[in-house]
Amino acid sequence: MSTITSSTSSSNGAATYAAILAAAQKTAKATATTTTTSGSQSSATNLTLSDAAKAALALKDFTTVIADARATLDQLLADAKVQSPLKDGALTIDLSKVDRRELFAISTNSGQKFTADEQKSAAIELQNRFDQALAGPTAVGRVTGSIKGLYTAALAYYDQMGPEEKASAAYADQRAALESMLTQLSSNPKTLPVVDNDPVAAYMTRLSAGETGQPRAIADVGNDARSTLDAQYAAGASLADYTDFDSRSLAAVALNTGGNFTATEVRNASSEMRSRSGAALLAGLKNSGTSSDPAAFASNIISLYGAMSSEERAAAGWSDKLYESAVANYQTATKLASMLGSTTGSSVWGGSNETTSSSSSSSNTMSILNYL
Repeated sequence: MSTITSSTSSSNGAATYAAILAAAQKTAKATATTTTTSGSQSSATNLTLSDAAKAALALKDFTTVIADARATLDQLLADAKVQSPLKDGALTIDLSKVDRRELFAISTNSGQKFTADEQKSAAIELQNRFDQALAGPTAVGRVTGSIKGLYTAALAYYDQMGPEEKASAAYADQRAALESMLTQLSSNPKTLPVVDNDPVAAYMTRLSAGETGQPRAIADVGNDARSTLDAQYAAGASLADYTDFDSRSLAAVALNTGGNFTATEVRNASSEMRSRSGAALLAGLKNSGTSSDPAAFASNIISLYGAMSSEERAAAGWSDKLYESAVANYQTATKLASMLGSTTGSSVWGGSNETTSSSSSSSNTMSILNYL
């Protein structure tokens, strides 16, 4: 099974870019209530289904998923005017919007309907999604010295997998490894556990080798964005609609990649990109308001910054100085918290302080640097 993306907030309150922009999923059990009517009317039972139960009822059968995956892939190949989704080991089509269950069907050659290149391309996309889920927590970990946020993010990602993935032996082994690591990190944060089938450890190995989250070339993303806009105009639109553009496609337009966009398109894309990044910052601020961590907002900014590509940062106006300021703010907040904690004899964070500054960690302290 290929590990894939889901975004989540880390243990110290930091949240990845995708997590802050994504809607929270509610899970609850179906409840039954008995309502007794007045007079001669009899009692009636009303069944209220949770969002999770409704989603389960609406879940497509896997045969349909396989057929949809084949149709989706055929359309993407036709739109890109290519015969294969891979060229020289790189993706030739944009799989970022393909349904996760469809990607799993392609990667495992379900129904024997997919070529070797198609299977590999889906596996690459799934791996990229997992890497993206850990990008923000990794950025925070480089500053805090804590790896716990990576495991929290990874576990949430696994929990969002489809039923077919969850039925695999690889899922069971890898999820169990994540739970074991979190348990050990919580009970003894100054040790570096080693657990078999740990997908985060595999991610860190690839990260140190520079092999994580290889996005499509921004020029290719820009070409796709140009085609999408042209299709909108052909359908009668007078202005570009960026509602369904992901942040990297939006950045390609805002940066006028390849000189393929009009001044109006660039201006409106820039405005939309800054609006989205502003909303993410506001959400990060609100998120930090519910945390007992005094450095939570700085951590959120670091996580957001780390999860964005260089093109997204440029389009959003996020410079290196913003990152440097967030790091300085984090270090100041943690230093003050440590000083106050020493004065009062307890942690001002309301519990054990598993997070330590990478600049002041001892050689025995659990640190993300040990992985690298």
